[in-house]
Amino acid sequence: MSHSTRLSALRAELAAQGLDGFVVPLTDEHMSEYVGDYAQRLGWLTGFGGSAGSAVVLAEKAAIFTDGRYTLQVREQVSGEDYAYIPVPQDSVAGWLGRETAAGQRIGYDPWLHTRQQVADMAAALADREAELVAVTTNPIDAVWTDRPAPSSAVLTVQDDAVAGESSAAKRARIGEWLAEQRADAVVLSALDSIAWALNVRGTDVAHTPVALSYAIVHADGETDLFIAPEKITPEVRAHLGNAVRLHDRAAFEGYLTGFAGKRVVADPERAVAAIAQGLEAGGAKVLALRDPVVLTKAIKNPAEIAGHRAASVRDGAAMVRFLRWVESECPKGGQTELSAAAQLLACREATELLKDTSFSTISATGAHGASPHYHVTEESNAAIELGQLFLIDSGGQYQDGTTDITRVMPIGTPTDEMRDRFTRVLKGHIGLATAVFPDGTLGGHLDSLARRPLWEVGLDYAHGTGHGVGAYLSVHEGPQRIAAPNYPGGAAMEPLRAGMMLSNEPGYYKAGEYGIRIENLVLVEPRQIAGADRDMLGFETLTLCPIERTLIVPELLTAEEREWLNAYHARVAEILAPELEGADRDWLLEKCVAI
Repeated sequence: MSHSTRLSALRAELAAQGLDGFVVPLTDEHMSEYVGDYAQRLGWLTGFGGSAGSAVVLAEKAAIFTDGRYTLQVREQVSGEDYAYIPVPQDSVAGWLGRETAAGQRIGYDPWLHTRQQVADMAAALADREAELVAVTTNPIDAVWTDRPAPSSAVLTVQDDAVAGESSAAKRARIGEWLAEQRADAVVLSALDSIAWALNVRGTDVAHTPVALSYAIVHADGETDLFIAPEKITPEVRAHLGNAVRLHDRAAFEGYLTGFAGKRVVADPERAVAAIAQGLEAGGAKVLALRDPVVLTKAIKNPAEIAGHRAASVRDGAAMVRFLRWVESECPKGGQTELSAAAQLLACREATELLKDTSFSTISATGAHGASPHYHVTEESNAAIELGQLFLIDSGGQYQDGTTDITRVMPIGTPTDEMRDRFTRVLKGHIGLATAVFPDGTLGGHLDSLARRPLWEVGLDYAHGTGHGVGAYLSVHEGPQRIAAPNYPGGAAMEPLRAGMMLSNEPGYYKAGEYGIRIENLVLVEPRQIAGADRDMLGFETLTLCPIERTLIVPELLTAEEREWLNAYHARVAEILAPELEGADRDWLLEKCVAI
């Protein structure tokens, strides 16, 4: 069935349900970034393969909404005859509905796929047009998606306390103490990574993110109700959870929400879908719109999590060295493609025998495809890696002791002077952020311009954030911390940075139709001791270990301080990774790490 045929089928179903339109977000019942196959409604309907976007379908028109990361990709994957391309944050679903709907129209939405604020914004925009937002009880896409996959039935696994750094009982007790401070009786945990972290369990229900489809309600005494498919619970998991965690079928969650009459229950307004708050209120509970208490605690890594990530970084860095040597050796000969390169990198990581999954779908992009920051290679888009191109590889691994994310760029043959200039400016921005020293409490958004300045100086920029938080064998994109400009989708990065947080450092440059450049390492926020300082100061330790390609660097563009940082970084990479490698791989590493 073509995507145009699917669109027609959806319109027929909407008419049968008495609806004039429907909003299609790319998420699941947990507001996840990456979702299971069963929840890929936007991709099934439109063909869009990105990780963020929405669509609105009306009887005579439709639109798809994506941010600057997907400007090129959405046009390659989604028919312009079927959908108008709408950029965000310049525009929004609510804004478009407010312009395109007519009086009396009924626009449907699934309350299990939107936050309360999203619902309120859409309802207000429609009310201004004398139209109505209607909650559906059955998602109309599911009615026409006849071969829709079933949700995963994979079992849970235990994340050992030694790796987690704290027992689940201790974590739940802390949540209970927080609830007491808020004068609250319970908190609904609906974000899958929050549940996994709080209970020290992991799953395989969502590609790239080791979580399981579930809900949890933690009470003020630390006792917890876990809603999950019974077949996911093994005897080992049951013993691990203990008697203080009561098990229920996931299907019982919606009904359970109505049993809190007179109670004060926390539901995170960003992470809990509208249906959760609606269910609580229908049962007589008072909903407290507070942030999930796990979010910040999970973001500040404990010593065991930091040690685990360091071990994963060494393992992953050695795999990357083996892969990049292969790129330099084999790709200029011809015969390699974006898909074959991604497969080679996966094989290098799998050779560690500790890889659980990739941490996201590998961005293997050559030439013009590199100019799409979140490009996803498919059999249809797969391009040959050819001389004269830049090859960009953005990838990561999920290991039980850590989650990695790294981007490197390799020239295939001889790069142009322009490529080397742009690469060096991106490197200067990367170093500017890596060497930043800032007061404790600085917002991530305050640091973003440090990475952009070398590009701004020559009239260039990039249309994505500079850094995102990273989980501990959890989501590769973890909040609340991030480093981003105020006009980045979602607004400015307003979370203060704290010691123990992990983030990416990934400035880039993208020339449409020609090439893309991004240099990404993961960093750890740590205290900085400065003689005479009258404020507590922080800085970054770079965690990722892998050479930055020397032939793309213009040494004359680097300051003495930048050159010192680069040479020190490469000396550290060589010292730590050389014992993990042998033969040609080790020789290649040492050559790439020679001081500039």
